[in-house]
Amino acid sequence: MASDIANTVTEKNMQEKESGRRGFLKGALVAGAGAATGAVALVTPTESVAQTSGLKPASAAGPSSAMIAAETMGSGAGGAEAHAEAGGHVVNPGSDFIVDVLKAADIEYVSIMTSSALRGLQESIVNYGGNKTPELIICCHEEAAVGIAHGYAKMSGKPMASMVHAVVGLQHASMAIYNAWCDRVPLMIMVGNTADAAKRLPGVEWTHTAVDMGASVRDMLKWDDAPGSLQNYAESFMRARALATTPPMEPVMIVTDTELQENPVENRKALRIPKRAQVMPPEGDSASVARVAKALVEAKNPVIVVDRAAHNQEGVDLLVQLAESLNAPVIDLYARMNFPNNHYLQQSGRKAALIKEADVILALEVSDVWGLLNRVSDRPGRPSSRIAKADVQLLAISSGYLYQKSNFGDVQRYQAADLSLAADAQATLPALIQAVKRAGGGAGNAAIAARKEPMTNAFLAMRNDARKRAMAGWDASPISTARLCQEIWAQIKHEEKWSLVSQPQFESYWPQQLWDFTEYKQFMGGSGGYGIGYGLPAAAGAALACKGEGRLAINIQPDGDLMFVPSVLWTLAHHKIPMLTIMHNNRSWHQEAMHLQRMGVRRDRDSTSWRTGTQIEAPYVDYATVAKGMGMWSEGPITDPALLGPAIARALAVVKSGLPALIDVVTQPR
Repeated sequence: MASDIANTVTEKNMQEKESGRRGFLKGALVAGAGAATGAVALVTPTESVAQTSGLKPASAAGPSSAMIAAETMGSGAGGAEAHAEAGGHVVNPGSDFIVDVLKAADIEYVSIMTSSALRGLQESIVNYGGNKTPELIICCHEEAAVGIAHGYAKMSGKPMASMVHAVVGLQHASMAIYNAWCDRVPLMIMVGNTADAAKRLPGVEWTHTAVDMGASVRDMLKWDDAPGSLQNYAESFMRARALATTPPMEPVMIVTDTELQENPVENRKALRIPKRAQVMPPEGDSASVARVAKALVEAKNPVIVVDRAAHNQEGVDLLVQLAESLNAPVIDLYARMNFPNNHYLQQSGRKAALIKEADVILALEVSDVWGLLNRVSDRPGRPSSRIAKADVQLLAISSGYLYQKSNFGDVQRYQAADLSLAADAQATLPALIQAVKRAGGGAGNAAIAARKEPMTNAFLAMRNDARKRAMAGWDASPISTARLCQEIWAQIKHEEKWSLVSQPQFESYWPQQLWDFTEYKQFMGGSGGYGIGYGLPAAAGAALACKGEGRLAINIQPDGDLMFVPSVLWTLAHHKIPMLTIMHNNRSWHQEAMHLQRMGVRRDRDSTSWRTGTQIEAPYVDYATVAKGMGMWSEGPITDPALLGPAIARALAVVKSGLPALIDVVTQPR
């Protein structure tokens, strides 16, 4: 067998192979450099030997397994000698059992930046598991790998796993883990390590190991473990999955030791994989729910504020029932798709006025309750002022009360509610709706019924105002973000299934103002941690989930965000993940540009200095060319708004054929 041959290669043979291959290349370079003319000439990167010699190219077969193994063995400190002595054919490696655990946990995909610390598991997924359930999603950076899992979990409703390489890979992945932590998203992080120092190879393996691998990211994990046996691993992984998917949902991490992966299993029958369990989310107690319902029914101007309230379409439908039973306006903070934006009670555009008038506010899974009632001025001293009435009654239902960490500020400023329920909002909604009916809510209540007409009129005025504002600069170049979003909507609004898989704030929330969002999967919210580099990986992960159900994925992609992880374009092309990416190419990091402009004006300094460090210019980036280089269909840059609609139609045809496509559109800032 080839593996037997590779494991018995001697140091002498490896040195001979090294001399044979690399010596020839070294000789060719010396000959080419030392002679003005001669038979040996260097070949330019765009030429092949066949092109320069006129000969037919030789077979393109790669090096043998034995040769690759030999080169790898000889690459580290003490390499060849240490590895040559270490052979041994393994019939039943521990990583095969770990693949069985992944299958039992219903892990459909595993995103990975290839890792020597997880080489055993990677090989087992491909050869033992057939690279199916789970299937490897190949990435070029750990931040991209975890970001893809983030987007996939939000769109599919179930966790995806990410394999990251030990200390260095985990540090690359940490920003994406933090985004998922702030966004309350379940991820399964699998990180390699070699805990037993006596078993580490000299050199790199020491540098990439840790005594406590979870220490660097523990404050952004709900739970982590470093199992010491395969039985422990199976139980730990299933526990981690249950914890990750129980509100508040968060990332979890399992250290996957090289010894567990690579040592043979002595008795497979002695190992047991626990069944996958789903923990029921916590509901609010009946007495407290009744108090909330009574306050809402008796309120003159109730307001419902939602952030991460809905987990699925059922949550959206329940929120509609609750709002209609009260004729209470809903303010959606857009961390998830919570409420249809074409419903007369969706009045997010009137947030300031509604909060100011409210006598009762119901906050459902709102991360910043203090910010609902107050505002802070961005000037020296950061003075704050009250928005809401002094006597407004604040009611809060959130699973966030059940679990927090202290190091990071994603908890926001503390605000005591008049009644706080430590419960999952969606799980509590059925009981709350029934309690509202028992308290006198519904169409039979004259005061509640009387609110419908003014709410409807206010909604129509808000939508008409948005359409009028969208017309400003309609034919301008660079293209306005309103025109960009409306041109996309014109192409997709008749599609049966579509999803906006990107964040809307960078386009001034024009999709929420101009499109019709009615289904949960049509929008998946923001990043959580506001980390640049979230957008493209998360969109790709969401598009992967959309692919499985024939849903059209639309990504309005900021240029500065793409520059963090452009290699995701290659992942899209490699795995044939159909997604339409429309570049919002304003050639800047515009959020930071606005901050620098504010600083310059405040300090009476050069009004143009804000461009330094905030603009992506000199040269401008041609994203269509970048995408083509990654293997994607692309078009642009487009600066004429009249050309945008036809370009989107052409790109959609590509996406519907099952491939990703990108259009580079030069846009106004926001």
